[in-house]
Amino acid sequence: MPADVHTVGVYSPWFTAMLRCRTLFTHMAKQMMRAAQFEKGGPENLYVAEVARPVLGEGQVLIRVHATAINRADTLQRKGLYPPPPGESDILGLEAAGVVESFGPGCSGKWKIGDRVMSLLAGGGNSEYVASPEKLLMPIPEGMDYINAAAIPEVWLTAYQLLHFVGKVQTGETVLIHGGASGVGTAAIQLVSLAGAKSIVTAGSENKIATATSLGASIGFNYKEGDFSQKVLDATNGKGVDVILDCVGGSYYEQNMNVIATDGRWVLYGLMGGGQISGDVLAKLLRKRVSITGTTLRARSLEYKTKLVGNFTEKVLPHFKSGSVKPIVFTTFPLEKIGDAHKMMEENKNTGKIVIEVIQDTDKKDEL
Repeated sequence: MPADVHTVGVYSPWFTAMLRCRTLFTHMAKQMMRAAQFEKGGPENLYVAEVARPVLGEGQVLIRVHATAINRADTLQRKGLYPPPPGESDILGLEAAGVVESFGPGCSGKWKIGDRVMSLLAGGGNSEYVASPEKLLMPIPEGMDYINAAAIPEVWLTAYQLLHFVGKVQTGETVLIHGGASGVGTAAIQLVSLAGAKSIVTAGSENKIATATSLGASIGFNYKEGDFSQKVLDATNGKGVDVILDCVGGSYYEQNMNVIATDGRWVLYGLMGGGQISGDVLAKLLRKRVSITGTTLRARSLEYKTKLVGNFTEKVLPHFKSGSVKPIVFTTFPLEKIGDAHKMMEENKNTGKIVIEVIQDTDKKDEL
């Protein structure tokens, strides 16, 4: 028997099995992705690992993520203090920018594969692929890269919600924005200007205040230099402010109460300064007829978020193309350095957004 025939006859079962294994391995590899993972604790407990890609549900779209970002909510989740809503991904990341990869059942046909999109998420953004409800997709503004697009969904939609859905800001009013150099703060300043209102900010450095005023804030005060309430009253000729966007909470209670105007709206969306207050709280609220509303976005219903995204897409998104508003990106990190990004945020070093590049030089690659 010729040698080649003998060899094929002996090894064909092994060869066939090897091909099958390789095919299976290739198929499995295509179903995996890189994603940020963590063990509860500090930023050093973040790492990147291979995990299964999301399986699309009804009305969901798979996005190949080019850029994502981090938020305070991510740092809290990493510490075990802010779990994702039931049924949502436990991967960090509340926003993503990328391209449409595929569709789940029940999608409308509004989008096509390859469309450049950005999305608000309840989790899962810090990865190579993420499943998003089709209703929460927004087109990336023409001429904008993925890095800047990733700096829009979470903070701009949060700021828009705080000002318009909750705070009901009106033309000519004055809004006090705490954390004026944060992602939400830099977005809120620009949205206040769009609404024909005036903003005053607090921030932790003169550089951050300078950034805030360059974006349209009328004036800013360094909270590290003591009580800001008299300065705010002086800046408003004693009237006080109509709306407060408060991400601090307890430690600012007295000063906020001093500066809020009669019939003012106080929107609480964070507790960086704790949740405890003391004193004659109710009497002061009653005397000034103050409305305090606590609000979050992540756990809101899909119906609420759909309305918010639709409203924002119609009324604000065109202004990015015209250049009258812009996302503020402080710096970027590759996905593998996400721990460094969390560390930077917790040290309050950033002015604007910290963006995570999942695919580097994305726009150049798309053009090749």
